[in-house]
Amino acid sequence: MKIYDISLTITPELPTWPGDAKIQIQQTRSIAEGAIANVTHISMGAHTGTHVDAPDHFLGNGKGVDQIPLELLIGPATVFQLPDGETITAEMLREADIPSQSRRLLFKTRNSAYWARGETEFQRGFMALNAEAAKYLVQRGVEVVGIDYLSVAPFDAPVPTHKILLQAEVLVIEGLNLSEVPPGDYVLHCLPLKIAGADGAPARAVLVG
Repeated sequence: MKIYDISLTITPELPTWPGDAKIQIQQTRSIAEGAIANVTHISMGAHTGTHVDAPDHFLGNGKGVDQIPLELLIGPATVFQLPDGETITAEMLREADIPSQSRRLLFKTRNSAYWARGETEFQRGFMALNAEAAKYLVQRGVEVVGIDYLSVAPFDAPVPTHKILLQAEVLVIEGLNLSEVPPGDYVLHCLPLKIAGADGAPARAVLVG
């Protein structure tokens, strides 16, 4: 058995979506300065690093991350290596020959190279699912979709893909680091922070296989 930590390490240097809050990590009490304990203050957006989108993120329906059924985020998952391209299309997914029983799909793309080489600048040209690809996954009965950059949808068209997936109650995990993970079958454990009413939350995600 091997455990792969597929979570991004949260540091002030980690890329964030343009316009989102920057990551701030500050020690407010220090043993070295005479305090009885070290205490750290953290400030960041709900969609920082590896995170889970709640339906409310794009649907405005009040369904926050605290209402997500955790049983969907724990269980068998498949990592698929996709060929390089501008976007993930329905045709690309058909050619990937996804097994009919697959319910949790994590897509490893050229995006993983960003994390492997430690990029600190946001990459607008990341690979993501277009609307037709999202529709195809919904038709296949997929319940969880994970991607190896900060959005499951293209930078210049974020709304359609998100709405198609979230309206179909497909859970979305973004910001996965799959750079060290071989394609194949695993058991996924992904637990977002339980923040009341939040439209998303950072998560610790691991694969066991």
